[in-house]
Amino acid sequence: MEPLVDIVLEDDRWDAFGLEPLADRALRAALEELDLPATGFTLCLMACDDARIAALNGDFRGKAKATNVLSWPSEERGSDDEGGQPDRPDPGPADDPEHLGDIAISYDTCMAEAKAADKPAADHVTHLVIHALLHLLGYDHIREADATLMEGIEVRALARLGLSDPYL
Repeated sequence: MEPLVDIVLEDDRWDAFGLEPLADRALRAALEELDLPATGFTLCLMACDDARIAALNGDFRGKAKATNVLSWPSEERGSDDEGGQPDRPDPGPADDPEHLGDIAISYDTCMAEAKAADKPAADHVTHLVIHALLHLLGYDHIREADATLMEGIEVRALARLGLSDPYL
């Protein structure tokens, strides 16, 4: 099976957490929910801490504070129509898969959020990886109908993995 995600490990706590297999499983479930193949695509996931993600958030969003996850799509795929489907990416060949973009995820914030919500950390991180992938694919949650569309896909992809609705 071709690797879907390239992990850049900046915080060793993620390695002990088992981020790589968790992310691969989450990404495949989301692609399956969208009826997209799990082959022909790739993305990069940087596993970092709050200091690193705060710097990235400041540089790219003008918000110099820690957050749970950030996404940088390789191209704009979002729909101009509220609640509309984004443009679907075409998979690349096995030797040159289509790069969907980059994600950064912070260990500190993810673990604190999971603890505060009294949720298993693995479930929360799985949700955030799916959420970030959907951003790479052009989904967003700024407008109400877009949020409804995106959250529905998240919930169904999580259900494929036997995980509960994070919005309840």
